[in-house]
Formats: sequence, C-alpha cells, structure tokens
Amino acid sequence: MKTLLEVLLKPINTEKLNHQEKLNRYGFYVQRTANKLQIRKAVEEMYGVTVESVNTMRYAGKNKSRVTKAGVIAGKTNACKKATVTLRKGEKIDFYSNI
Repeated sequence: MKTLLEVLLKPINTEKLNHQEKLNRYGFYVQRTANKLQIRKAVEEMYGVTVESVNTMRYAGKNKSRVTKAGVIAGKTNACKKATVTLRKGEKIDFYSNI
C-alpha cells in the first residue's frame, strides 16, 4: 500500500462541493485501493484537522465514442474513487493557502 500522503490524489473543486463547505464537507479523488481509515489518516496528517466521517464512492469508466473524418473512434474514461470528508465543527481546509 502507498504511504498516507499518496492516498489523496487531488481535491475536487466543483460547485456542488463548494456549497457543502458550509457543512464542513470536502471532496477528494483518492486511490482506488484506499479504505476509509487510510483516507481519514491522510487528511488529518496532511491538513492538520479532525475528521468526523468519510464517505466513499466508486465510479466505473464510461464508454465514449466520437465521429471523425477517419470514422468512429471508441474509447473509455478512467475509473475513479471519490471520498467526501466531514470535518469537526469549526475546522476548515484552505486549499488555496499555498498559491
């Protein structure tokens, strides 16, 4: 298994999750093999916050096709795993502090 800091791939920055920051919820793309305990430890270690709960979602890759001059090209998007992390009341994560 990877180290705790390699469990988190990148934060998710969507309008829906930005609205949930008011509820102390943040989203991350994580390794597909990571479990909830590893995700909890990685977030606590990386951002110095206390995690109350972790919810995970697994997404299968979708089949895609497009029509070009050369004909129909078929492919597939990557499968991924997302985690929604709820923090203790009063704590927050600032993703833009390092810029």
